[in-house]
Amino acid sequence: MIDIQTSIHDNFSIEFKVGFHARRKVKINDFVMNTWIFIPDSLDINHLTYPREHFYRDIRDNIRLITPIFLMRDIARGDMIPLKHLEASFHKLASYPSRSSNADYEYQIKMFAAIFKSALRDQIKYILSSAQPEDKGFLLDALIEDVRETLSKYRALSTIIKTPTVSKESYNYFEFGDEFMSNIVDQQFLTLLQKLEESDKTLADEYRGKIISLVEAENQYKKNQGYPAVSLDSPDNNRNLVFRRGVLKKFVESDLFLTAKKKKDGVLVEQIYFSLAAGISMIFATAVAFSFQRTYGNLTMPLFVALVVSYMLKDRIKELMRYYFAHKRKAKYFDNKITVSIKENIVGFSKEGFDFIPEKKVPKEILQIRNRSALLEADNRYTNEKIMLYRKLLQIDRSKLDESSKYFVSGLNEIIRFNVQSFLSKMDNPETVLFCINEKGELIQTLGAKVYYLNFIIQLKYLDFESYKRYRVVFNREGIKEIEEML
Repeated sequence: MIDIQTSIHDNFSIEFKVGFHARRKVKINDFVMNTWIFIPDSLDINHLTYPREHFYRDIRDNIRLITPIFLMRDIARGDMIPLKHLEASFHKLASYPSRSSNADYEYQIKMFAAIFKSALRDQIKYILSSAQPEDKGFLLDALIEDVRETLSKYRALSTIIKTPTVSKESYNYFEFGDEFMSNIVDQQFLTLLQKLEESDKTLADEYRGKIISLVEAENQYKKNQGYPAVSLDSPDNNRNLVFRRGVLKKFVESDLFLTAKKKKDGVLVEQIYFSLAAGISMIFATAVAFSFQRTYGNLTMPLFVALVVSYMLKDRIKELMRYYFAHKRKAKYFDNKITVSIKENIVGFSKEGFDFIPEKKVPKEILQIRNRSALLEADNRYTNEKIMLYRKLLQIDRSKLDESSKYFVSGLNEIIRFNVQSFLSKMDNPETVLFCINEKGELIQTLGAKVYYLNFIIQLKYLDFESYKRYRVVFNREGIKEIEEML
């Protein structure tokens, strides 16, 4: 199974979070993701102005384990797996301090905090988008209680490691997890309140007090513990808080991110093809030399001219053959191969390839999904959209993945960020002047927004599963305005 979520990461970057879920009964899981990007001709993006190296400069991806899935109510109960693993690691560190027990203790704190974040996010998303209106109040009450219970039980574990056998450095890991979860509660519940006010004002009014009470209690707790909290009169605009949040996020999620070693794909085959190109050009040059030598003899002017001309043509033939074989190779091979591993344990690999392609090589079903308007089709006869194809192949070894974690991990998430700043240089101003007549019959001036559209059509394939997604990115010189899911 493959799922995909999109969002605007910053003013100039879009993010695709792709979940590759590997089946337990399939040892080697192969996933395919092909992305066609349709670009307006006016942006002047083509293989000359935007070479392959620029594309890989603008794209960034991270591969990480999918966070183990638990319900918020299950985490709050002391007999559930996350709290049991966590408490066991605390006791082991306190009673038998060693490098391995310290490593397990740190790992369990990170995983517990990551699971807490994921469970809270998913429960809030469910309440906002999927729950029945009559159930939302009950679910909000339960969520607030579960969060309080989970934080209380986590913090109560600190008494286990307040011993002479646990170093200050090790105790810091507990505080890092504590501060991270407190920040998550602050962020997620205030975001929840904001969205409730937008979608259900009555429910927001009913639960505003409870949510604010929870957030204020956490802010007071952070102040008591010496953790930074949001301040309206901060002299440095809460700079330290923002910095610590970023560092804590990396700390907690560090055991989920995988090592990805990238290298060029198909190097040996490429060298063989290039050797063939050199051989073909040499055969031509040698054949011309032998032919003229046999006809005109040695040390003659015709032979001299023939050798010079054959040498000139030999180099051109060699370059033409290199170009032909290079493009022939791209049909079967990829640009890069990425080995995916957890420490030294290789769990799979990924391949990626990029190229501009003509419209005649785009599958018919992709063009149907693109669904150009009549006006755009008419314009396309004179100024064709440019089409980029980004190919990705991911292979996951299920048995190796199972060995990588004490929790069940359903697969890998690949977070792909694409920066569009290279597309802005040929854009018009973001606003244009328009004139109209008002109700009084007066001529007035107003402004119209000038935007451009990038269309992404993504094909996802896994075993007998195949699906398509289409997204339209609306942007101009000032950045990305929105992402619309069209399919």
